[in-house]
Amino acid sequence: MNRSFRTGLTRRSFIRTGAAAGIAASSTSLFTRALRASEPLKLGYVSPRTGPLAAFGEADDFVIKRFLEAMKGGLSVGGTTYPVEVVVKDSQSNPNRAAEVAKELIVDDAVDIVLVSSTPETTNPVATQCEIEEVPCISTVAPWQPYFIGRQSNPGDPASWAPFKSTFHFFWGLEDVISVFTNMWGQLSTNKSVGGLFPNDGDGNAWGDKQVGFPPVLDKLGYKLTDPGRFQDLTDDFSAQIAAFRSAEVEIVTGVVIPPDFTTFWNQAMQRGFKPKIASVGKALLFPVAVESVGKAGHNLSSEVWWTPSHPFKSSLTGISAADIASAYEQDTGKQWTQPIGFAHALFEVAVDALKRSADPKDPGANIEAIGATNLHTLVGPVQFGQDNVPPFARKNVAKTPLVGGQWRLGKDDKYSIIVVDNQTAPEIPAAGHMEAIA
Repeated sequence: MNRSFRTGLTRRSFIRTGAAAGIAASSTSLFTRALRASEPLKLGYVSPRTGPLAAFGEADDFVIKRFLEAMKGGLSVGGTTYPVEVVVKDSQSNPNRAAEVAKELIVDDAVDIVLVSSTPETTNPVATQCEIEEVPCISTVAPWQPYFIGRQSNPGDPASWAPFKSTFHFFWGLEDVISVFTNMWGQLSTNKSVGGLFPNDGDGNAWGDKQVGFPPVLDKLGYKLTDPGRFQDLTDDFSAQIAAFRSAEVEIVTGVVIPPDFTTFWNQAMQRGFKPKIASVGKALLFPVAVESVGKAGHNLSSEVWWTPSHPFKSSLTGISAADIASAYEQDTGKQWTQPIGFAHALFEVAVDALKRSADPKDPGANIEAIGATNLHTLVGPVQFGQDNVPPFARKNVAKTPLVGGQWRLGKDDKYSIIVVDNQTAPEIPAAGHMEAIA
């Protein structure tokens, strides 16, 4: 899928001709600036709009429409006002396709900055392509470890890890989600027996990693982890995992799976009479539709929470609050707000802020330098690269955002809402309840 959203006409082909170059060379600086202003600033945007990860891209059209409304008068940089254009590509939830469309954005569409969101299967191939081509890229919605470590030439050798030149990422890390999950679990009495669902993908391999993932931290905290091994996405039989969990008397299920796989697992678990006290699962349980798919059995399922209407942050582009943008989404679409809204919006915030500060918004090197110097308050919280809450080896390329924990509660209207039940990791985000066991 390739859709171009524009706020002005492009004359890139005109100014690239020899005739235009000759005119520009002999014209006044005023006329040169006028020609330059007619060439748009182009942002490429990649996300999984179709396929098993499509829930991550559900709000994209809403976010892009509102962004372009904010940019309808153009973007002023250094006294020149540029039209703004967004070229949208669908990764189709496929890493190979993500790399292909990133190449198209760079070569065919000649975008100035590439933006990409949602899971390592999308962010990593796009960022890698941008790094090869030395094109600036800003990404989000993937824990920083699978993004940064997973793209190294030798992920298993920390001594070889090196910063990237043109690619930047903001989100939370595995250390944050582990803290959030264990903080939630600590509110209930359990036998500390944990069953892990870690698929054979970027997230699953990182979360289940024996050095940087869940295993060493859970062991240190006195939890016993049962990991039945990696499985392929879109698995239709979780009998082996359920049997292993029952044998280990698991009372806590955790992991990071795509929405269809959790639905399959949970339905099969209920059918076999396996009902843990807690199920805290990343990725799959971010979206209302995923919880609704298991009916009343979704009550008190828990997940990480990156963004909600109650987050106390505002957009640097429009000044709109988290509550107001979530409300606008529900009014415009008739759908319940989802967490990716905030981060999709923040991608455009960071891009615009960098372009405004760039010495030349049409020069990749100048834009890369400006992105690296980002220090911005956004709809998802502060985004600043180079902070000491990220290990030194990743500090140049990674900025962390706050994370809390929540549970899905079934209301009287038979609709699910996620309630923040633990905010120890980010006290500025208000909690609205306490952890409850799955009934």
